Amino acid sequence: MEDFLSVLNPEQRAAVEHEGSPLLILAGAGSGKTRVITTKIAYLIAQRNVDPYQILAVTFTKKAASEMQQRAVALDSRATYCQIRTFHSFGAWFLRLFASQAGVDSNFTVYDDDDMVTLLSKANPSLTRKQTSHYAHLISLCKDYALTENDPDEIAVLMEELGEEIDDEDDFVKIYSNYTSRLRETGNVDFGDLILLPMLLMEKNEEVRRRIQNRFRVIMVDEYQDSNVAQFRLLQVLAGEQTYVCVVGDDDQSIYRFRGAEVQNILQFKNHFPGTKIICLESNYRSKAEILSVADDVIKNNSSRLGKTLRAERGKGKLPVLAFLPDQNEECQFCGDLIEQTYSKGTPYSDWAILYRTNAQSMGFESEFLRRKIPYRIVGSLKFYEREEIKDMLAYLALLANPKDEISFRRIVNKPARGIGASSQEKLIELYRQNRYAQEQENLAAQSPSSEPVAEENSAPLNYLEACRQNAAAFSKKAREGINSFVEIMDFFREKMEKNSRQQEENGRILEEKAEPVAGVEKLSVLIDLIAEKTGLKAYYSEKDEIAGTQRDANIQELSNSAVFYDLTAEGLLEFLDHIELDRTIEEAEGQEQPDSVTLITLHNTKGLEFNRVVITGMEYGIFPRQDKYGNELEEERRLCYVGITRAKDELYMTACARRVMYGRAEYMSPSPFLQEINPDKLKILGHLPFGFKKTSGQNASASHNGDFGNLGLSHPDTETDPIRRRYCRGTRVYHDDYGYGVIVSTLTTAEEEYAVTVQFESGGIKKFLPKYQYKSLECIKD
Repeated sequence: MEDFLSVLNPEQRAAVEHEGSPLLILAGAGSGKTRVITTKIAYLIAQRNVDPYQILAVTFTKKAASEMQQRAVALDSRATYCQIRTFHSFGAWFLRLFASQAGVDSNFTVYDDDDMVTLLSKANPSLTRKQTSHYAHLISLCKDYALTENDPDEIAVLMEELGEEIDDEDDFVKIYSNYTSRLRETGNVDFGDLILLPMLLMEKNEEVRRRIQNRFRVIMVDEYQDSNVAQFRLLQVLAGEQTYVCVVGDDDQSIYRFRGAEVQNILQFKNHFPGTKIICLESNYRSKAEILSVADDVIKNNSSRLGKTLRAERGKGKLPVLAFLPDQNEECQFCGDLIEQTYSKGTPYSDWAILYRTNAQSMGFESEFLRRKIPYRIVGSLKFYEREEIKDMLAYLALLANPKDEISFRRIVNKPARGIGASSQEKLIELYRQNRYAQEQENLAAQSPSSEPVAEENSAPLNYLEACRQNAAAFSKKAREGINSFVEIMDFFREKMEKNSRQQEENGRILEEKAEPVAGVEKLSVLIDLIAEKTGLKAYYSEKDEIAGTQRDANIQELSNSAVFYDLTAEGLLEFLDHIELDRTIEEAEGQEQPDSVTLITLHNTKGLEFNRVVITGMEYGIFPRQDKYGNELEEERRLCYVGITRAKDELYMTACARRVMYGRAEYMSPSPFLQEINPDKLKILGHLPFGFKKTSGQNASASHNGDFGNLGLSHPDTETDPIRRRYCRGTRVYHDDYGYGVIVSTLTTAEEEYAVTVQFESGGIKKFLPKYQYKSLECIKD
């Protein structure tokens, strides 16, 4: 035993050997908390003669529970007899043991979210599908906060605090009650019941409570900062007068409030468990000192924390890098350059992780890495083009480009649902094939050996939209209305595209006469936004987002953002689809994911992970944090930033863009307030400092580091000697008397050695200029 205690530092050893009073182990990032927990389990068995049968240790994931079990058993084989489980696994074990007292069948099954929605609709037939999904979500929230249908006042307060909308509080309580009654009739439970029912039973049934408290004399909870109110109350009732309670967590890493986690559980632990001893694990074995110093600058601005300062056991390293970049394309290129340059010097791809606030941000990195053949893997979500909502949107675009596309037609003719069921779809497809075959036979019969082939445009159009148009009357009323609705919106999209194609042709004719175009051509992003809105996909996925906490609507918007550089014409549509197909083809050619690959991951999914080199992207106000975050929500966003920073072992990079395409238009961004909280002397800053951003001590940061920036292969004014090129660089905001405000999106040198810039204007137009000759009409806007 002394052998494995000797590897612990003083704080870790103190936590392992502590006994008697309740214990809160405040474990900082990378401080070896799993080692402490598993060693403590073995220590209690070997040195304190605690019966392993009386030890309960709970955590939140199967992976964490399995690792805890394996490591404890490796230290003392008797740990096999401990109960080391997830919270919900413990709840299921408890309910099978006390099924009759809890009012469930001992052979119960656990209903998932879809089962819950179905049962709720059966219990409340008057609810619409949308209402049913929404109320199922609210019932789950209530259970996370330990509220039943018998707590109407508390429910009203909770919903107001969480900003959840309820049409009528009394109606919701009745809906909740109907659902509970129907669920109890089945004998089954839902996910929330696995915590709520054991808690309620032990609070009300003294005999059951005494039996469990006598069974478990030691209770340990891992990741306590992620516990919800119901889990906290379950711990309270599990702990008897003689129970030794030990919880391990980090208030600075509480980032799951959207799942019901309540940071106050750990902040108020000492008040709920009198006599609590707090031991801080502040020795960090993961990150270099400079990284931890930056993390501390950020997190110390939170008021809701117990407070600790991490010490870097690995010593000093490189200064973290903060790169101010013109736009998100440069951001992706910056990351690609970093990875390629280090890879060429022997650094594996797997050293790198690209972190972002939302899944939608992955698209640009995926495209960039695919083109560069940089292998990557996405953690916690599908690759961008594999996501259901993106496939749906692309299917609408593909069918517009080619109305004979059967796969796209099948995918979206009844999505969202229009009453065109599977049998109706098969009938439409068969009618199309029959008509096509008949038309082909007619064309063959009409041709003599010497005649010219019949032009297809002179034949009846052969595609799925025409099949719908010509055969709708043959279907039932419901299907007929759905078919007609589908054809109507597809016609609308096609007319929109054809109108812009005609305008583009007209502009070309006028340009040949050396005149300005009479009207601009809309961008393809306009069409994507229309498809999302008019088909109902936006509302369909927004509803799913609200229920599941996903970001599918944001992914659709990111697809729209990527289309802003293509014209809303038949040619522009094909160019865009070709671009998408190229990305897909490159991805398929790579085959299975390679072990040596860059990790693309959201900040939330990084919890518990670590990487040698980390890039936190999108560090702009409105992205991270979002503009609607205040008070406690802003503090949670700051904790999320802290989590991201402390994932880095050796090198940390952060990027912020001056301009980002959002909601189909260019937005000028401000740096994240979290960046402003970092002492700039602790950073190596690349690029132009935004207006109002703190400078390093007595010098311009961008000028100090322009050499590094240039070596990364990025265009930047500090690397130019030509005053025109310095002034009119990529990312510069400009104003033109005729076209308004815009930004320089690209630069090039013409065959005549002239410096040219391309400007995208807020109106959507894109124009090229020669600044040397047109500087009077093209004014640079300086912050």
